[in-house]
Amino acid sequence: MQPEQPDTNNKDPKPPRARVVRPANETVHLKRLVRAVLLAIGVAITMIFAAATYINPYNADGTPRTSATHTQLGMPPCNFKMITDKGCPSCGMTTSFALLVRGDVSASLRANWVGTTICVLWAITLVWSVASALWGRALFVPRRRGAGEVIFTAILGIVVVLMLARWGALLLWG
Repeated sequence: MQPEQPDTNNKDPKPPRARVVRPANETVHLKRLVRAVLLAIGVAITMIFAAATYINPYNADGTPRTSATHTQLGMPPCNFKMITDKGCPSCGMTTSFALLVRGDVSASLRANWVGTTICVLWAITLVWSVASALWGRALFVPRRRGAGEVIFTAILGIVVVLMLARWGALLLWG
C-alpha cells in the first residue's frame, strides 16, 4: 500500500484570506472629513434651535399657538391646510420646536408631539455629533460595519411612521 500523494492539480490561484480582527481596545479614529461633517451637523442643528428661539409661538393674549409660526421666518402658509382645512404631516412642528426650547413641554406636545420627539432627538444628535467629532470616534455606535447606518435608518423610519400615524389620526378624528 502506497502513501497518499498530495493533490498537485489544484488550480486555485488565490489562497484563502485571513480575517483581520482588531483588538478590543483599539479605537477607530474618524477621518477629518467625517469629523468636519459631524461638526457641520452640530452647527446646522444649533441654527435650527436658534430659529426656534427667534420665533414667537404665543398669541397676543399669551396662549400657545398650535401651528403656522413658520410664517415668521418668511415661509408661506401651509398649502395643504389652505386647500383641505386639515393639517399636513408636519403642521405644528415649528411651533412645537419653538415651544419646547422655551420649556413649555405640554404646549409643545399639543402643537405636534412628533415635533417634540424630533426636537429631543435633534438635541441628542447635536451633543453626540459634536462630542464624536471632538473625541474622533463615533460614540455609542457599535464598531460593526454598517451599524451606524442601521441605527440611523431605524430611527428615521420610526419617526416617519410616527409622523404619518399622527397625521392619519388627525385626518380621521380631527
